[in-house]
Amino acid sequence: MSGTSEGPAPAADLIRPAVTESNGEALPRVSFPEDGPLGSAFSAAGPFGSAFSAAPLAMAVVDRDGLVVSANDTFGALLGKPGAALTGLVAAELMDLKADARTWHGYREVLGGRQAKLSCTRRVKHPDGHVLWVQVTAAPLPAAEHGVLLSLTDISARRELQARLRHLEMHDPVTRLPNRTLFFERLSAALEAESYERGGTGRIGLCYLDLDGFKAVNDTLGHRVGDRLLAAVAERLTRCADEAGLARATAPLVARLGGDEFALLVEDSTGTDQLADLAESVLKALQAPFDLSGQRLSLSASIGVVERQAAGTTATGLMQAADTTLYWAKADGKSRWTLFDPERNAHRMTRQALASTLRPAIERGEFTLEYQPLVGMESGRLRGVEALVRWNHPQFGMLTPNRFIGLAEEDGSIVQLGRWVLVTACRQARRWQVDHPDEPPIFVSVNVAVRQVWDSDLVADVAEVLAETGLAPRLLQLELTESAVMGSAGRPLQALQALSDMGVQIAIDDFGTGYSNLAYLSRLPVSVLKLDGSFVRGFQYEGEGVPPNPADEVIVEAMIQLAHRLGLSVTAECVETSSQAARLRRIGCDTGQGWLYSRPVAPDRISELLGTKACNQAS
Repeated sequence: MSGTSEGPAPAADLIRPAVTESNGEALPRVSFPEDGPLGSAFSAAGPFGSAFSAAPLAMAVVDRDGLVVSANDTFGALLGKPGAALTGLVAAELMDLKADARTWHGYREVLGGRQAKLSCTRRVKHPDGHVLWVQVTAAPLPAAEHGVLLSLTDISARRELQARLRHLEMHDPVTRLPNRTLFFERLSAALEAESYERGGTGRIGLCYLDLDGFKAVNDTLGHRVGDRLLAAVAERLTRCADEAGLARATAPLVARLGGDEFALLVEDSTGTDQLADLAESVLKALQAPFDLSGQRLSLSASIGVVERQAAGTTATGLMQAADTTLYWAKADGKSRWTLFDPERNAHRMTRQALASTLRPAIERGEFTLEYQPLVGMESGRLRGVEALVRWNHPQFGMLTPNRFIGLAEEDGSIVQLGRWVLVTACRQARRWQVDHPDEPPIFVSVNVAVRQVWDSDLVADVAEVLAETGLAPRLLQLELTESAVMGSAGRPLQALQALSDMGVQIAIDDFGTGYSNLAYLSRLPVSVLKLDGSFVRGFQYEGEGVPPNPADEVIVEAMIQLAHRLGLSVTAECVETSSQAARLRRIGCDTGQGWLYSRPVAPDRISELLGTKACNQAS
């Protein structure tokens, strides 16, 4: 209808400060004459009639029933009618004041004289088709006039400017996509209960993607080319979203979250298959090279995909899951999408929990040592032990080194933990020696990480520990992995040489799986090679099943002979059967370690093995 509004303005558009109560007291109800016009001031012949009619401010006088008594032409122009044509019409219907309960209540309070003023914003459709935003003010006339004065102010230009500023604030200037702020506004709205409870699937999905190698484009071709590439990527992502939304009420929201990170938000998702199809289409769309004014560029993307029930999901939780899954996609080789896996995430969370409590755990004494025997292959007697650290975690129970040593190396706590292991193992070895003076003393083998060599004075630490415990240097063996020892140079090599000169034995652990630089091996201060268990497992054949590859035995025998020619002894790890021990003994292996002899055990069990054959099967 001409001169009516298109629905109520949002409640937020009501200007609260302009809605004034009468200091908590009801205003006296105005009385209107029963007969005729509303006072003389605004009659055609009244003293202010000419001013009222010609005023540039749109004004109308309304009686106690809400009917227009008089309106000037400026008021009428906003509604598309002459002012005189509005007389007798219901003012509230002209501006659709009834559509909003709060506004309608306030307007009636003003008409009844119980409220001093009302101010609100309305959207009004002009008869010629264009839409106006007007500020409506209703205020009682002086008591003598017995009425309410309505005034309208056209604020369309201001609203348009606000809309433009909001668009600029909420959109990325490079790609013209919604930015991070607008994305989170939409995401938060989608996760509100009233959003998914009123219909739809009640689910939400997110594809969170990062461009692989985009930094190289910026670094080599400059940010101008990089920005153009981002804009081209945005166009392809928008096309994918539009195609995905063809059979649905709305298309996924595409946003640039910053840098080379984009997101596609799917409200009312139908399941992981829908998100997987969207991720596949994005990867395929980005495969084609980009032609930027003669510059032909190729890139790929890694995508983290999350799909779940909206109920119980928070924006922070969804983004954390997406970020984690994107990291998995990158770690798995890039140029792929990865679906969020709760079990994998639980493992990651456990890893983070361990990392955050590792240092305090050392101070609280939550670590302990177990010892696995090293047995002479010929005699079957105990010659030494390897100290293996365990973490008696108050929440996760007893943890083996593979659960936390990598974390300790990453955060540097391996230095503190390694020194504790060294002190504890040397002290225990000395105690065995004192408790069993009639038995040949056994050595203790301690694992050392390369970071311990770099981040601490390992030579000084070892010398101090040996002096403190009274253990002879020859009864201490330090184990380093082959990759660590073979790559040693500078300070690490100097440290190993100083330790060897001190009398400490140096062993290469997991030999045969790393560099295997045999020429370099001859120049290292090494005394023991520990064959990796993957070589020894080929000796497990007991006459049943698939026989071992004869080449395995040839390789092991060659490594043992080489070690002996270099003056080194050889220890075989993972010896589990007597046939393995027999074959290893036959080809000259010096020492064995494995479950055939014993699992890692507490110190008192090692005391029981001293002076006995560790395993009858090995004899």
